[in-house]
Amino acid sequence: MANNTVKNSIKEVAMKTKGWSIYKLAQELDLPQQTVYSWAWNKTQPNYKNLLRICHLLECSMEDIFEEAIRKKKFLH
Repeated sequence: MANNTVKNSIKEVAMKTKGWSIYKLAQELDLPQQTVYSWAWNKTQPNYKNLLRICHLLECSMEDIFEEAIRKKKFLH
């Protein structure tokens, strides 16, 4: 059975766009560090509202956050 989970690149985008660690992103979002780490390591995914907040803070699009994972997935199939 294929794994159809799309992974995010929150950690990479935060570092690339702002030079922020996941800890700094959690502070800026005013969310528990554990929650944001869970997203960054793809254990869970942010809901739509938090994804919009992340994009606003990092000045990026949702495509930026998911593009790499989608590109890798297409390459593998």
